[in-house]
Amino acid sequence: MKPALAAGQARRAEALGSRLPPLLVAAQRVAATVAQGVHGRRRVGQGDSFWQYRPFLPGDAPTRIDWRASGKSERAYVRETEWEAAQSVFLWRDGSPSMAWRSGAAVPEKRERAELLLLALGALLLRGGERVRLLGGPARLRGGRAALDGLADALADLPEGGGMPDAAPVPRNASVVLIGDFLSPLDEIRSVVAGLAALPVSGHLLQVLDPAEALLPYTGRVRFRGLKQEGDAVVPRVEGIRIGYAEALAKQQRGLADLCFTAGWSFGVHRTDHPPEAALLGLYTAMSPA
Repeated sequence: MKPALAAGQARRAEALGSRLPPLLVAAQRVAATVAQGVHGRRRVGQGDSFWQYRPFLPGDAPTRIDWRASGKSERAYVRETEWEAAQSVFLWRDGSPSMAWRSGAAVPEKRERAELLLLALGALLLRGGERVRLLGGPARLRGGRAALDGLADALADLPEGGGMPDAAPVPRNASVVLIGDFLSPLDEIRSVVAGLAALPVSGHLLQVLDPAEALLPYTGRVRFRGLKQEGDAVVPRVEGIRIGYAEALAKQQRGLADLCFTAGWSFGVHRTDHPPEAALLGLYTAMSPA
């Protein structure tokens, strides 16, 4: 690794580490707010914890009838228990340079909001007994509420860079949550999503955008700075391209929604000038079975 690159990564790790305590506090606050409006991810399955009674249906074994509950009614009822096996959930946030941007001091960087949502989602999942792991982080799946600190530490240790995640460490039937701006070519995103879906795993993709990316509110002559090897672009009159830009963004989002639909995944969009609680609730709800 080149010294300049190593020094840059060290500075970013130090900066992220210095704000991890407030980031964790914010993530736990957001998670606590959302937790008040949901009732966990309970589902039917093997376990000892009672969930609900339901009417006896054709095909049910007679041994499943709860005679005490059935004796209080003219119908036969089956006792269902809650699914207790912890699910493996793999979380990822885009670390590409495009995420380290915001249009003004009133909104956070896209990467900062993505990390907040990732940690808040991790907090909710851990409360529900799930096991979580950061894609690209330590190999061990973590469980229990204390694991949130480990998740945050792994986030701080991620190297700076970009690119979609590798599907190799994801086991079958796990869940994957990908958070980023997803403005790269659709073919690159489709390749990763299709590869993960083929394992198979369930997935959820959340696009995080700055309000300026969503609305292109500028007027007049504007210089747009490129990232990495991209050059700057000067637009003499931004108003003249606003409609075309909106159409291109809508096409990208339709493409993302289509590829997620094909894979059986959910897709959502979040703007950094909107409350994180709404995005977290939508994502958490999408992960819950109907």
